Parts: sequence; structure tokens; C-alpha cells
Amino acid sequence: MATPLLSDLNQHDLPALPAEAVEHGEVFTRRWVVDLILDLIGYTANKNLCDVKLVEPACGSGAFLVAVASRISASCRVHGRPLSDALAAVRALDLLDRNVQQSRALIEKQFAEEGWPAEDSRKVAAAWVEQGDYLLQPDADHRADYVVGNPPYIRLEDVPDDRMTAYRSVCSTMGGRADIYIGFYEVALRSLNAGGQLGFICADRWMRNQYGSRLRELVTSRFSMDLALVMHDVDAFEDQVSAYPAITIISNRHQGRAVAADTTRAFGSAQAADFAAWYAKDAAESITTSAFEAARLPHWFPDEDSWPAASPARLALLEELTERFRLLEDSQTGTRVGIGIATGADKVFLTDDNELVESDRLLPMAMVRDTTSGTLHWKGSYLVNPWTADGTLVDLTAYPKLATYFEKHGTALRKRYVAVKQPHRWYKTIDKVDHRLTRRPKLLFPDMKLTIHPVLDEGGLYPHHNLYFIVSDVWDMRVLGGLLLSKVAEAFVDAYAVKMRGGTLRFQAQYLRKIRVPDPAAISRSDQASLADAFEKRDVKAATEAALRVYGLTELPD
Repeated sequence: MATPLLSDLNQHDLPALPAEAVEHGEVFTRRWVVDLILDLIGYTANKNLCDVKLVEPACGSGAFLVAVASRISASCRVHGRPLSDALAAVRALDLLDRNVQQSRALIEKQFAEEGWPAEDSRKVAAAWVEQGDYLLQPDADHRADYVVGNPPYIRLEDVPDDRMTAYRSVCSTMGGRADIYIGFYEVALRSLNAGGQLGFICADRWMRNQYGSRLRELVTSRFSMDLALVMHDVDAFEDQVSAYPAITIISNRHQGRAVAADTTRAFGSAQAADFAAWYAKDAAESITTSAFEAARLPHWFPDEDSWPAASPARLALLEELTERFRLLEDSQTGTRVGIGIATGADKVFLTDDNELVESDRLLPMAMVRDTTSGTLHWKGSYLVNPWTADGTLVDLTAYPKLATYFEKHGTALRKRYVAVKQPHRWYKTIDKVDHRLTRRPKLLFPDMKLTIHPVLDEGGLYPHHNLYFIVSDVWDMRVLGGLLLSKVAEAFVDAYAVKMRGGTLRFQAQYLRKIRVPDPAAISRSDQASLADAFEKRDVKAATEAALRVYGLTELPD
């Protein structure tokens, strides 16, 4: 994606970040976590580390640099090179001069302890670390084989407007209320040489929330997501913080195999070494210990709108199903996912009075309350319908009761945004009515529910906008209903959907469309009968057992 040249901006013309903002962003990483990241990217002493370039964007007090210095020292010994050959091997920046000075001092001390001449140690430390804003450096200064670190966590409200404008102008992924770390990811990724690797420990919110969508798009379109190691319960930092951290390894190459991993509170230095050894072997497909579990995926999830969140075993299963099966919404089967009608004024357009206006202007509506039991029980709601069968607005002069009713509520209707935009169409609903939908059998899904809850409308009702629907040209809706009642289908929604308080899921169209399903024609008659029967009886266990068979699975991992 095109971005302005970083060199076009003069960072000295911009206001400094407030000290409290900078210090808020400083979360110092434990040494064993640093070593884990360096091991995962293969930055090890057996390599000739003087010949590659490592960049740390925000070095803080030097936690990463001390470990890097130790490895470069060992590499120089292994390969018989003087320390001076490492002058250009590392580039580190920090906004605060005190951090720059402290980092240089720690590097010198590390080299001195390992027996290198004081003058060489001083020169290398001085060459490695400088004061500056990583996001506003010229692109040419950043080229790297490795970028590692713990990007700062700084709230937008703590950043002066001018500086944030500058950040946004050079970091196109920093949309909405993005935290500054989003920009660090983008600049770091753009800096990687071919085959180069990024290794960050950082909040993982960007993988799922709205402000991370542009960064996800960048990663999926140009890079390989190699590892996501979730460490929410791990004591990874020197201070106690609620940062929802994860280690991410991303490479500048085509997407290859990926690893999804999660940890428990028991994950520490020894367990990190075990995980790094398993990761490097690229052998076993999965591993589960008391401290971590991990699974290898054929590739990372391709969509940038949201990446799933689940246990590694379940992510591996979902990726396998993604490889083998088609999406639920499919033009070949004429299967479509949609949402019911939005009116912009439900108090006016919805009624239980079947004599309020002309009878052919009342459209029976399916409401969430009609679906509660799992079987559709219509309670008599109607849409006061301003649309004709061909999709045009009715002529109010032909419907005096309708005209009188709408004029009675004319002030409220005309204030709506949709009416202000089109004053001559002031009595329209936000969405048009597609009268063909009324007649079709369809599965209805309440927006919010603890578990997946498909309900069959045989045809005759039109869904309200708190209901999502599925129609199909090919599927027997009871068979599909049984499949979607299963825990297999729910696993897709659970992995992608926003969860509300108490674990309530959102069954919105964007999440229902993530579900993968088999070819209807490939399901045996006996399994079709089992799914339809389970749907009729609302038997989730039976539906899940039948679904496992048609997906070719033996179990659904937690």
C-alpha cells in the first residue's frame, strides 16, 4: 500500500510526546521472554550475526539489547570475528535520552563481562543505540533482517494531535482508535528484507478488533503469519500489567505453515525453552503440556476482517475444515445469509393492530420473541408496509388509512436521516421489503444468544432486523438446520464472534458466513434424516454426532 516517504516529515518540528505518555508505554520484558523471541526467529549464536541486521524500534532500558549483545558476542567467538565487525549489526531507537544512555551502558557492561576490549565495547554500544522516533525515521534507515521488541502501548489521547497526524500520514494501518503499536508493526513489516522476520511481544487485540483491520489486511496480503503465542496469564513483564500479550512471528515471504499456541500460568523459562525446541523441529502437528498447547496449521487464516480466537486444537480443526469445505453462503447452492428489515422508526412501522391500516399494507413480521422456544410461534406483529411487490413505494393516495397513519407520525418520520436525504420518500423504511423472502422457507437466528439457535420459518413471515436469516435453493432447511444446530457449526461462530457479557455470542451475518459446510449432495440419506430429526427435536447432542460424521471428524476439541 502506498504511504508518504518518512523522510518527508521532520520529527523535530513535531511536539514531543508527554513524559507520562512515554512512560505509560514502557512495559519492560523479562529476559527469558526475550530469549524465547530470539530463539523463535532463529537469531542464534551459531549464525554469523555480524552479517545480518537486527532493529529494535523502542529499546527502553535495554532488555532486548543485552540478550542480543550476548548472542552477538558468542557468534563472534564461534566465527572468529572481532567485535568491531558488529558495529552495523544492530540499530535501536528510543524517544528518551535516559533510555538511550542506560541501554548503551548495559551493552558495554555485557561485552566487558564477556572479555571484549573496553574501547570496542563502547564504540559498538554507541553505534547501536540512538535517540529518535522509529515511526518518523527515513525508510532506508530501517532495512532489517530481524525486527524484535516490545512496542510501546500509548493511548491516542496521550499523543499530541500534530504528532498523531504525522503518525497517521506515514502509517496507513493506524485507523480509528488504533494504539501506537499498530504503527510499529506496519513500519517494521515494511522494513523487512526478503525472508526477514518480525518478533514482537505485544497486545493481541489487533488480531480481532476493528482498529486492527488494516494491519491484518497488510499481513495477509504481503506476509506470512508464522506464530501467534498467546500469553495472557503469563508473568512476561517486570511490572504487573493487563496487556493481553502474545508473541507474534511474521515473515516477509509467502504465507506458509503457521502455529497457533496458548499458555497457562505455569509457562516460564524452562517451558519457553521446551516450546522453542518443539517449534524449531517442525515435526509433531500438535503438543499439549501443563504449561502450553500448540498446533500447526497448513497456513494462517486468510481473511483480514477478523482472525479467530480459540484453543490451538480448535483453530487447527477450523483451518482443516476451511481447507476441505465450502462457505455456507455459496452461489452454487443459492445459499444466502442476510438480515431482516431495519425501519428507522420501529415504534411507527411495527404494530400488533391488524386493523390499523389497509390489510394488504400489513406484512406479518417474525420477531426475536417468536423464536425463543426453538419453534416459530408468531405472536402477531406486523410491518406497516410502504413497499409494493415490485419494490417501489406505494402511492399514498390509493391507501387513505395508510396515508392518515403516516401523516399522524409525519414529524418523527421526516426527522430520520433516510428521510432528510430523500424528502419526497419520507415514509420509506431504511431497507426495502423483498416480498419473495416472505414466501421462502428460511432459518432465522436471533442476534444474541448463548448458543447457536436456528429456527425454521416455513414461509409467510418477514424477519425483523434483530433476526438474521438463511435461505437456499438446494438445502433441505431441516437438514441444514440440524447441521447449524450442532456444536461444529457453533465452533465457527464462537471463534470469530464478538462475545458479550456472560459469554453471549453475536450471531450476525458476518459470523454466520464463516461457517463451512459440506456439499448437500454428499450427505448420506441416513445422515440427512439424523440431522433433520435432531433439528425437529432440538437435540444438540444428536445434531453434533451427525455433524461430526458428515464433516469426517471423530471429535470436536475444546
